Amino acid sequence: MHPLLRTFLLRLCAVTLPLALPAGAAGQNMADHQYSTADIEAGARVYVADCALCHGANGDGVDGVNLRIGRFRTVRSDDDLRRVVTTGIGGSRMPSFDLGTGELDGIVAYIRAGFDPSGVAVKVGDPARGQAIFESEGRCVGCHRVNGVGGRRLAPDLGEIGVTRTAAALQRTILDPSTALLPINRPIRAVTRNGETVRGRRLNEDTYTVQLIDAEGGLRSLVKAELAEYEVSLTPTMRPTTLSADQVADVIGYLLSLRGLP
Repeated sequence: MHPLLRTFLLRLCAVTLPLALPAGAAGQNMADHQYSTADIEAGARVYVADCALCHGANGDGVDGVNLRIGRFRTVRSDDDLRRVVTTGIGGSRMPSFDLGTGELDGIVAYIRAGFDPSGVAVKVGDPARGQAIFESEGRCVGCHRVNGVGGRRLAPDLGEIGVTRTAAALQRTILDPSTALLPINRPIRAVTRNGETVRGRRLNEDTYTVQLIDAEGGLRSLVKAELAEYEVSLTPTMRPTTLSADQVADVIGYLLSLRGLP
């Protein structure tokens, strides 16, 4: 078979082959990981009645806090939000509120939805628990690094992921990686003319060359004219998670806390 025809067929397979899911991973419902529209709408009513006087219509009425974009002084998780609302903050203008469970969930949902009643409010758990899951049963450190520490560079460093990704984007990546794979991070398979097979994660590519991180974590630069085969896959190496909804929320809380080195 002509090398160019073989390369074309390999690329076609990379696009059309279905994603192989581990047992239990395909049944995750996105709604299990976020608040409902009814929660968000209920929270909007609570906010207008009890919160807008001090925090303002856009959530930026208190110095150092912007509820709409998720900027807080001490809050990191949804439980932190509930605690601040129910107990207040001593020595400040933030009083305590006696809200029912539905109202409390609603105000958290409204804040997490960015004040958009038709938006998506992803549940955000505890960052400390999320870090433990990330480093253990989540098996994330096998591929990812955090500020240069961790896996084998098979996946992007997540040290600043909390700055560049929203909770909704992180949730989508964890639950359905194939919908969130950036072109620059797509897996590559190349075969050199001497028969060496190179697999890795694409870092950069132009008309003549491609740079990638190989399976051993090494940086490789390949000249395309010297390759017998070259394939860029649309199927991510990351698989949908089998973690529970609460565990996913905790991992999202941890990832949102990653904002680069101080």
